[in-house]
Amino acid sequence: MMRLVATAAILGLLAAPAALAQGQRGPDQEPSVTDHVQTVRDLAAVCDPGVRGMRRFEAIAYCQGFLTGAAQYHALLYPAGGPARPLFCVQSPGPSIAETGLGFAAWARANPRFGNEPALDGFLRYAQAEFPCATPASNRARPTRPTR
Repeated sequence: MMRLVATAAILGLLAAPAALAQGQRGPDQEPSVTDHVQTVRDLAAVCDPGVRGMRRFEAIAYCQGFLTGAAQYHALLYPAGGPARPLFCVQSPGPSIAETGLGFAAWARANPRFGNEPALDGFLRYAQAEFPCATPASNRARPTRPTR
């Protein structure tokens, strides 16, 4: 029984920060710019925020964390020399994460038709356009065999 109570207490402590991270704030606090990032438009707004002060820092940190996580997950799904071709290929040295965030925001403004798509879909569209992969030699135009 004591173990059950201890486990419940630990779960309660772990759930409290998660609830705060999901944007549950007191009635006297203004909502954060990062509380409802779901679409391309939302992510572009936090990658190039129009707010100032701590809210600006929070937005930029959210953007950079989102982009870093998405890029790292992509790298895990498509390791160098792996069986599947990656969706995008950033040359080394690549842009800074700050430059990438601003680049994504500019891309989103230039492509408003994708504004309501999921944020990750838009980031992948941007990355494919900005960092295309070289065409593998096996997919290049092959000489055709003469007909007999």
